Amino acid sequence: MRVVKEIPHPRFKITVFSWNNKYIVKIEDAHLEQSFKIDSTEVTGLDEIEAMLTEDFLISALKRFVQMGDDFAEAYRNRYTHLKK
Repeated sequence: MRVVKEIPHPRFKITVFSWNNKYIVKIEDAHLEQSFKIDSTEVTGLDEIEAMLTEDFLISALKRFVQMGDDFAEAYRNRYTHLKK
């Protein structure tokens, strides 16, 4: 897997990788990440991938990060409860 583009963003680290005839778009925020795989035959190139990362899409990603963080925090708080049974 190789990095083909890093897309600047004020909050997220956004990296596009090329691997196995696919592009992988990885969006990172703190200790969480989301990845999206796109078949390389489905897009014309990196400009099209970057155009997909609209403000609405990234707001949705942020909402998922908030939910992911909440879910992980809950799991961390309850990490020993299954041992008490």
